[in-house]
Amino acid sequence: MSEDSLFPVDSVTRRIHSDTSMFAGGIRALLQQALHPQAMAGVAQNSNFREDAWGRLQRTGDYVGLLTFGPKNQAEALAARVRGIHSKLGLDDPHLLLWVHMAMVDSFLDCAVRSGLVLSAAEQDQYLAEMVIFAELVGVEARVVPASVAEMKSYFDAIQPELAASEDAKRAALFLTFPPMPTALRLGTLAAPAWAGVAAIATASLPNWARNLYHLPSFPGHVRATDLALRQLRSSIRLIPESWLGNPSSKFSQGVSA
Repeated sequence: MSEDSLFPVDSVTRRIHSDTSMFAGGIRALLQQALHPQAMAGVAQNSNFREDAWGRLQRTGDYVGLLTFGPKNQAEALAARVRGIHSKLGLDDPHLLLWVHMAMVDSFLDCAVRSGLVLSAAEQDQYLAEMVIFAELVGVEARVVPASVAEMKSYFDAIQPELAASEDAKRAALFLTFPPMPTALRLGTLAAPAWAGVAAIATASLPNWARNLYHLPSFPGHVRATDLALRQLRSSIRLIPESWLGNPSSKFSQGVSA
């Protein structure tokens, strides 16, 4: 674990980003981010998501992990590299970058709390305040980044008229639920149904406005059932040996190849 990192050992960010609720939170973040048509169009036009889906997912996870747990100099260098790529591809609109950031923060925090990670209201606000660093590192000015749960709610209320489930978003959602896998892995293991199960829970955890945009059905008791599923998923993943999952704090203490 790096002592010279962007986030101190006792930060709320480290607590959330090292929690097993991130499995559902990460998938939900991608589903939620896809609901801004302009942001999703940029990804679809400039990304190799379909050709190298697993690699892209891994690199996204590595980015979050390194910025959270890695040495400060390596985290800042990686962020600078990502900003350069965004600029080259024309994906550096601060308005859209802020959307991607807020969809991620909302997903990580909401899934963590609903999965059973105990966080006070003050700690939830602290997470939003700490994560302003993430937004700054991709090129968003700190003054426009919501830094509390209340500010985040106001942000989503204001941006909803811009959101829609485009065809690109729907295709991304289908991929996230049924991603391509090697035949041996898909037919010879439980990887495919296990992933589909996690993706289904992540999808169910989307806020109502996002579910409505995807035209997803709801039923009486939906929120309660989803919360129970999130808690069970978190508990189940915690039973898996750490050596199988990898400890993010130790994995990124020396940095990664991004």
